[in-house]
Amino acid sequence: MLLPDGFPGQRLRVLPRPLVASALRRAPTSGLLVTDAGFYPSAANHGMHRPRSTSEAIVIVCTDGVGRCEVEGRVSVVRPGRALVLPPSRPHFYWADSRNPWTIWWLHAAGTQVSELLSVITTDGREAVIELRDVYRAVSAIDDAIGFLERDQTFPHLISASGAGWTLLAQLAADALSESLQPAEPVRQALEHLRHNFAKPVVVKELARTAGLSPSHFAALFRMAAGCGVVEYAKRLRMARARELLATTSRDISEIARTVGYNDAFYFSRTFRREHGCSPSEYRRGQN
Repeated sequence: MLLPDGFPGQRLRVLPRPLVASALRRAPTSGLLVTDAGFYPSAANHGMHRPRSTSEAIVIVCTDGVGRCEVEGRVSVVRPGRALVLPPSRPHFYWADSRNPWTIWWLHAAGTQVSELLSVITTDGREAVIELRDVYRAVSAIDDAIGFLERDQTFPHLISASGAGWTLLAQLAADALSESLQPAEPVRQALEHLRHNFAKPVVVKELARTAGLSPSHFAALFRMAAGCGVVEYAKRLRMARARELLATTSRDISEIARTVGYNDAFYFSRTFRREHGCSPSEYRRGQN
């Protein structure tokens, strides 16, 4: 039997429908409102069959494992680093792989601006699987949305969650548009390498040598593909992972620092504060 929720370690927030109706009549949440959001780790037997669809758009970001989605007889496979986008009013059925169930961050969004963003993400109005150029940024947006809704359901936090939802959909729109501008293969491999090894020391010359390019040529191609330099990209990956660990685990700060590649916990804390305007401990308290 497939389960809609109830997974160990999950986070889940669903707004009451009367509150949704009220918020959609009021600016600025009338433009975009996050109505539901959650995180399901290793979601064995997860699945959802909606023969009548929903009135919201659904985004599911996969970070581990495999899932599938069927819409009008078409089956899409969703793997790590990809986002499944389901427009509203389309019956669908999605489920976790039985042998390798997915870990997903997801949200539902409604409002007048949603259709505009979806028109870029999926030009034919169908479901879409988008390859994320920065999966940590997408996860961070959903994590922020969940965090705001976990605090309370006051209007200021609904607005803040909506901002996180807009950030996610805007990123998906940008990624969808840039699919025709895929990076050169050596740079794509370097990006993939950094996503899996961001905690290790980053040496641009070594990455360039492995790619068979001069450091200057490699750096230029990398910046074109990622929108920033190699060291900055690795730092963003580290900070995104740190935020996830601070929000979802009880590990101490020094352990998280080591996990994301900082042997000096004080340097990690200073870097985190420069990036986020608060210390790791303050950030963690804000997620509770």
